[in-house]
Amino acid sequence: MTEPLLRVRDLRVTAPSAEIVRGLSFDVARGEMLAVVGESGAGKSLTARAILGLVPPGMRVSGSVRLDGLELAGAPQRRYRQVRGRRVAFVPQDALSVLSPVHTVGDQLALAARSVRRLSRKAAWECAVAALERVGIPDAARRARAYPHEFSGGMRQRVVIAMATVNDPALVIADEPTTALDPVVQAMILRMLADLREQSGLAVLLVTHDLAVAAAHAERVLVMYAGRQVESGPVKRVLRQPRAPYTGGLIASLPRREAVERRLPVIAGSPPRPGALPPGCAFEPRCPAATHACQALDPQPYDVGDGHLVACHRLGELPGPVTALFQGSA
Repeated sequence: MTEPLLRVRDLRVTAPSAEIVRGLSFDVARGEMLAVVGESGAGKSLTARAILGLVPPGMRVSGSVRLDGLELAGAPQRRYRQVRGRRVAFVPQDALSVLSPVHTVGDQLALAARSVRRLSRKAAWECAVAALERVGIPDAARRARAYPHEFSGGMRQRVVIAMATVNDPALVIADEPTTALDPVVQAMILRMLADLREQSGLAVLLVTHDLAVAAAHAERVLVMYAGRQVESGPVKRVLRQPRAPYTGGLIASLPRREAVERRLPVIAGSPPRPGALPPGCAFEPRCPAATHACQALDPQPYDVGDGHLVACHRLGELPGPVTALFQGSA
């Protein structure tokens, strides 16, 4: 089998008072998109930042994170600097957090190119304009001389993606890149990412809370809860035939056109705080299928076939689709 581009094993991110990401393992193949989904507080964004060595001060990363065979977990910052922008790039949720308000977007893209490659100023500028053209910025040569505040939110996000891909990385980690955008612009941004993948073989790790986005654009999905993997596998199989109650609850709560006059099912309660996890399965207090056995041990992922992994003590015992567990919660 071909070695995955990104191989994560037993990833743990520990704060002074709690373990927030708890033994996460997954792969990202070359050219594929893996969507990481779950409620707020599941540890999705922290997982993305841990891969890049960008966790907040005071947090510790352990386990294994191998990018193209190079171990990053626990590595000194100089090793991260060797791969960030070159082999892996980051697209944050808020474009303005990474764009300087006092420099033109062309200057910022040219600087990103020159920081990695030995380019003349003229060549770097041409590279910047080409990157803007690649992400669909109209009249790129002129717009390259504009400042970030002169772009709309969707266009700024395109600029950030252009900056992330200006040096042709193998992997882009995108953390909720379309959250603040309207649905039409969201679709355009995601379509653009798909086009970049087709053109260059780019792999994408997409952090999102939107299952519809995952279903439409990803090949595989990883569902997280309380810092752990609940379910993962081919996106169509996981979202059409979920086996973990938590995944079923997320899917059951999605709006449907045929049920516009009915209240949506919900998952009762709230996710636990990292420092106050219940014993056993972290989802047990909210799970309508939980038994006493669920309070004893945290379930481990089990392969039910075709790379579909499920972490649930009730696996194989629950009748019918697990989404039905939540139909009475409306």
